[in-house]
Amino acid sequence: MTSRRTFIKSASLAAAAFTIVPRHVLGRGFVAPSDKLNIAAVGCGGKADVNIRLAHNGGTDNIVALCDVDDRQAVKFRGQFPNAPYFRDYREMLDKAGKTVDAVIVSTPDHMHAPIAMAAMNMGKHVYVEKPLTHDIYEARMLTEAARRNKVVTQMGNQGSSGDSTRYIEQLIQDKVIGHVHTVYCWTNRPVWPQGVQSPKDKKESQPVPAEVDWNKWLGTAPYRDYHAAYMPFRWRGYWDFGTGALGDMGCHFMDVPFRALNLKYPTSVECSVGSVYADFFQEAYFDDVCPPSSSVHMTFPSNDRKVKEIKFSWFDGGIRPALPDGVPYEQLFASQDGGMLFIGTKGMLSGGLFGDNFKLFPVEKFANQAAPAPIRPLVEGKTEGHQQQWVKACKQGFGAYTSSGFDQAGPLTETVLMGNLATRSFLARENGQFTGRKKLLWDGDNMKITNYDYANQFVKRNYAGGYTL
Repeated sequence: MTSRRTFIKSASLAAAAFTIVPRHVLGRGFVAPSDKLNIAAVGCGGKADVNIRLAHNGGTDNIVALCDVDDRQAVKFRGQFPNAPYFRDYREMLDKAGKTVDAVIVSTPDHMHAPIAMAAMNMGKHVYVEKPLTHDIYEARMLTEAARRNKVVTQMGNQGSSGDSTRYIEQLIQDKVIGHVHTVYCWTNRPVWPQGVQSPKDKKESQPVPAEVDWNKWLGTAPYRDYHAAYMPFRWRGYWDFGTGALGDMGCHFMDVPFRALNLKYPTSVECSVGSVYADFFQEAYFDDVCPPSSSVHMTFPSNDRKVKEIKFSWFDGGIRPALPDGVPYEQLFASQDGGMLFIGTKGMLSGGLFGDNFKLFPVEKFANQAAPAPIRPLVEGKTEGHQQQWVKACKQGFGAYTSSGFDQAGPLTETVLMGNLATRSFLARENGQFTGRKKLLWDGDNMKITNYDYANQFVKRNYAGGYTL
């Protein structure tokens, strides 16, 4: 006869032995709980719909906490993940649920990217942050340094960086197929949203705050203003306090390709011009707090090619496009209404659409037999749709694992994108009622400083409101 105590002990050992088995015994496709990444999402609407879905990946990974300041945006995922606690304040989420969280996805308006990502990284959490990485240049530099310091895996949400096209273009440019590149153009049809809906005399107009919205937390780092439906959930992009305009929206997609292909870092100069927003024909030429409906930005970069002194880089938004070069058919270069890019070298030209897709070499006859190169950067499983899962898998491997747009890459790119906004805001700024920023600004990238117009330096780093810190 076996004693009760001996039986229980033997049964427990048998059960333990049964559960610790090789994974192949459990069946193909089984993912052990220890192999799942525990993800928290800050921001549940808009782009978060894609980020959360692809990171969760049908259940191969876990969503363990949700956070949004607008309950209406969170309805879908609160229903899908009923066991994930829901918060309105990311700080409370990290405090109360942080021990269960491995990584954080940040899909909020631009002005809250940096403080949320910094708080998460300082707790040792891996982070995925929507593009643009930050609202201002200083924040981008700080996040880049924090990622290294905290040894966390990072990814910016410019999914085109995981696509095949950008890798092929990089190789074609670096193999000097079109010779020595000296000029680059990028353009977009954005903004396709209203750039402000209130005139300066109506700025004090306010509306009742919806019961589902914590307006103060939505404002976050931005100066206080009364609630208005113009700001959320989407049109915040056109307001400087919250967004970064068309350049911030699309620059990290279009400019990413030449930034990588030419190994660019910081520009040495920047200048711009903008379209007018006439609030009152005789009194107000521009909205101080609203991004312009169109702009052109021109930057110069040091060249890594000994045969090219500097690279001229121009950006156009609001439907403005560059001049059509000789030998490039209009219907091919401007086939996409969304935007495009054009590299001009000493032996030819290369064009591409969003993410560098549908790239072409010109003159067509000259490059008719040009073979596609073998990219040096690894191709991503799922391509652009695999961008989030690439980050998830890298998080499981740990610091040092490759991601297409880790902050060492995404940080300097974002700084360059935001240089255009610095020039734009400097252009629109008025001292003593006069526009004074219409000049070429000289940039000391290492020290993050405009050296010839100190007034513009106020746009390098903003002051946070609401008690938030970086």
